[in-house]
Amino acid sequence: MRMMTDAAEAFEAHEYPMTTEELIEADGDVTLELPNGTETVADALSRSAPETFESAEDARLTACAGLSSKAIGRKGYSDRDPVCMGEDGPDEVSF
Repeated sequence: MRMMTDAAEAFEAHEYPMTTEELIEADGDVTLELPNGTETVADALSRSAPETFESAEDARLTACAGLSSKAIGRKGYSDRDPVCMGEDGPDEVSF
């Protein structure tokens, strides 16, 4: 996930364990470039319950889980949903 590269590198620079509050204080201003805008590490981490991270990977996964809808493409879109029985599906389109 390219948008998390700067945050992941910042998380790697710390010694763990580290609390959410400590991580926000250290890296909260790191900007995440998302498909539909930007937000900060502080925005993403503040959406989860406070915890103590045991590793940079734990911090990265929590930040990813806390990303807003700005991180997704078209809302509600999926080209993987099966067509219901008895219905004609959409024509396949190659991008």
